[in-house]
Amino acid sequence: MSFMRDEIFAQPDIVARLAADLAPYRAAAAAARAAGVRFVLYAARGTSDNAAVFGKYLATIHAGLPAGLAVPSSATVYDTPVDLRQCLVVGISQSGETPDVAEYVAHARQAGAFTVAITNDDDSLLARQADTVLATHAGREQAVAATKTYTSQLAVLALFWAQWCDDQSLLSALRSDVPEAMRAALSLDDEIAEIAQWLRYSERLLVTARGYNFATALEAALKFKETSYIAAMPYSAADLMHGPIAMVEPGYPALLYSLSGRALPAMRQLERDLLERKAELVVVEDTPEGG
Repeated sequence: MSFMRDEIFAQPDIVARLAADLAPYRAAAAAARAAGVRFVLYAARGTSDNAAVFGKYLATIHAGLPAGLAVPSSATVYDTPVDLRQCLVVGISQSGETPDVAEYVAHARQAGAFTVAITNDDDSLLARQADTVLATHAGREQAVAATKTYTSQLAVLALFWAQWCDDQSLLSALRSDVPEAMRAALSLDDEIAEIAQWLRYSERLLVTARGYNFATALEAALKFKETSYIAAMPYSAADLMHGPIAMVEPGYPALLYSLSGRALPAMRQLERDLLERKAELVVVEDTPEGG
């Protein structure tokens, strides 16, 4: 039906394939540990930048390392010397040809960082600048709006940090549970097509989540902008409550990611607050009947 749809349906197999060979992630994690890494910076743009947000949560919450998003212009525009010893710098780019990401990684390596490239092409510009490469090998993405790029990058990040923490339960889930859950979600194709009519004539949309799922709220909003020209605004549920919720009036469309985990109680409270404002909600959840 379309390149984008085909690439969406390719995602479970790509994730399963990435998780089938753990050697690259084991080697990369061991090399980063040997370099004395104590904090983490991610350099990326667009969809890859949203994947980097997920990586930031993984490094901080799962591995206990301070993590944040890099400022590429510190190297590419301002040429500022920064001491990056004991820092892991992860450059993320689907093509590996994003100039400022590759330049920042090269700058970081010279400044003492241990550098990792996450890219679809292990012979790309970005790959050549880094100490080690974790290739997604997701195949060429023909659709303008990235889909398999995003989930393959999430998978690589999860595999790397699972190896860093020797988290066998997460590694096992990535090998089997995660691809199966993705296939189950894709089996809802007809129901999702029906729900999508809700937004057919909308010009605006609030997209919100908290914790790990904030990255997907960011990416979903980007997809709405790219494919449907909807002014989709992504917010952390916590940030939304600090002022922006004032814009929500009766009939305002909102998409919430309310998934199981420690952030769920906060999302449930946000649902109640938005319903009090008579917003029109679609809630993505992974438990029966919102339990």
